[in-house]
Amino acid sequence: MNATPLSFDTPDLATRLDQCSDEELDQLGFGVIGFDAETNVHRYNAFESQAAGLSPERVLGQPLFTNVAPCLNNFMVAQRFEDALEDGTELDATIDYVLTLRMRPVKVALRLLAGPGRAKRYVLVQRHAK
Repeated sequence: MNATPLSFDTPDLATRLDQCSDEELDQLGFGVIGFDAETNVHRYNAFESQAAGLSPERVLGQPLFTNVAPCLNNFMVAQRFEDALEDGTELDATIDYVLTLRMRPVKVALRLLAGPGRAKRYVLVQRHAK
């Protein structure tokens, strides 16, 4: 990984995340969920695991929008990934969101990253300071 630490707002972040080892992902101060075209989760960092209360063993290999985080299975999140995949377009959108699965509602910022020809797509989760 480059010497510059990655942040939630880093430009070209999907490419940088693809190059990170699992250990490097675990050092980041925001949640990282990486998944494939079938929506199965392949990357899940320690920050997100701790914040969501879900172990990597429970999440990895599971479909993101149905088994892991059904609260993201809507037009604001899942549909944007489907549209980008269908249209062959780049997706880099940051939205304010409220997570509701297995926890009290939590306000977050989500960054949605996908692109044509990319093996991995990402949902990044930035929890707001209390």
